[in-house]
Amino acid sequence: MARRAADTLTMIAARQHLLRKPASSPADRPARIVPPLLPLSAGALGWGILMALSMLPSLYLRNRFATVHVEALTVLYFAGGLLAWPFIIPAIRLVARNASAEARFAACFVLLASGTIAMTAFLFAMEYWLFYAQWHQPLLSRMGLKQLIGTVASGVYQFAVMGLGLYLPIGLPVLAGVSLWLAKAMR
Repeated sequence: MARRAADTLTMIAARQHLLRKPASSPADRPARIVPPLLPLSAGALGWGILMALSMLPSLYLRNRFATVHVEALTVLYFAGGLLAWPFIIPAIRLVARNASAEARFAACFVLLASGTIAMTAFLFAMEYWLFYAQWHQPLLSRMGLKQLIGTVASGVYQFAVMGLGLYLPIGLPVLAGVSLWLAKAMR
């Protein structure tokens, strides 16, 4: 009998908990994961510009712009930053929304670096594949899929070997500064 009464009280408490109104204070509300469109777009544009500008000094120091691909590389690094930002910011907010300042900075640093590199490498690999696709079998064939995977893997590897160095020396301080700014803004 006492056990039934305890079970009934537990069920009533659980129902009251489910029927309770959501908290009204801003501190009790869950953090917004996806920011508004205008700040997200402005941040993406700014990050894309910073990534393109961080690549240019390295390209100049490497070979004094003695390449016919300066414009294409600038667009590639800009697009990598631009397209990565809208995925990175919600990921940062999801991972570090209730973390300490140091953890927020670390999350910003790691996710900005890895997300930007991944998106830029993906875009490079797609450009690489588009070039070699003219000699490939049809995409939906078994051989075509193997060729797609091999070409994309080769493109990512080539970007990792030759393209990552273009982020240095300017990209690292820019990454640290933006990570610090984002970590402070997430308070």
